[in-house]
Amino acid sequence: MLSRIETMTLMGIDLPLEAIRRQIASGVDILVHLGRMRDKSRKLLEITEVCGFENGEIQTRPLYRWEEGKGLVKTGELLHCEKMKRAGIRL
Repeated sequence: MLSRIETMTLMGIDLPLEAIRRQIASGVDILVHLGRMRDKSRKLLEITEVCGFENGEIQTRPLYRWEEGKGLVKTGELLHCEKMKRAGIRL
């Protein structure tokens, strides 16, 4: 999911990949992945928490994932929720 953001950034800015990854990890908290299904409908396929940057990689944790026949299934717990709480979002 993040490789597309990295690629688009590399096309427009002359920065090392590690610097781009650090910027993404510090600026993005939650990723929401929408995708097109075989029937041409769009579905929310995955919600992922961005947890930080470590060993040259953006660290993520899946929170919800679409499963055929089940819908959106919880796969993890949101760990870094301080910003959301400060913004008044109740979790």
